[in-house]
Amino acid sequence: MSRYVNTDLKNHKLDTLVEYYGLGGFEHHRAFEDARVTALLFRKMTDRLVEDGVGDVSDMVRQMSEHADPLTLPTYHQIILVKNQTGLKNLYRLISDSYLQYFRKHPRIPKSVLNEHRDGLIIGSACEAGELYRAILDSKPEAELERIAEFYDYLEIQPLTNNTFLIGGGRVGGEDELRDINRKIVELGKKTGRPVVATCDAHFLDEEDEIYRKILQKGMKFQDADRDTRLYMRTTDEMLEEFSYLGEETAYEVVVENTNLIADMIEDVRPIPK
Repeated sequence: MSRYVNTDLKNHKLDTLVEYYGLGGFEHHRAFEDARVTALLFRKMTDRLVEDGVGDVSDMVRQMSEHADPLTLPTYHQIILVKNQTGLKNLYRLISDSYLQYFRKHPRIPKSVLNEHRDGLIIGSACEAGELYRAILDSKPEAELERIAEFYDYLEIQPLTNNTFLIGGGRVGGEDELRDINRKIVELGKKTGRPVVATCDAHFLDEEDEIYRKILQKGMKFQDADRDTRLYMRTTDEMLEEFSYLGEETAYEVVVENTNLIADMIEDVRPIPK
């Protein structure tokens, strides 16, 4: 809201906004004080929105969406699969726009633009850098999680080793919490009618190939280049064992059935005509 209302500010941190609106000193990082000044800031900004003719939350969301700068918004990973030749053309269009119109540090695709050219595409929720996984990590309300899940054609879960760096970084308490996040995604899939697909997010074919990725990442100055990620292409049996904590039936569904369900949606597509 602040990015929309206070366009003259360089950042929108709580301290900055409190000073900008002249709300006086407050005891930062104390829950009650943070909540109190946030409420005051909300009132200050809604007063400005009312002056612009915004009367309720839906008006506010619409106005902010229409005027949002996609180059300043947070970004998330997603999977885009091509279903047919129409989808292939739309993917090329999205890639072109992401580099020529919306590039900032990396190519971006605004959701509004994606929706315009979504025909023939299959959209997946991706890894821990995806919008849904991040929302679960941030303990977003159930209604918001369902709304986010409904945007995607399928939801994705991955082996625990893919996300153990979240434990080292203090974002989650341990592997049990990672399992709970995957269980939550499965639950959201059932609630929203979206198939949940278990993927490897493989970065190399065989487990011993990881050494080459470590060398590449070391050269790129990655701080955790020596970490064992085990991002290799797992067999079906390995994947069934990995997701056994979901129960035998659900594990088979996410590893085998739903994987084939998505694959079967894809027609014979050629990137270059014969």
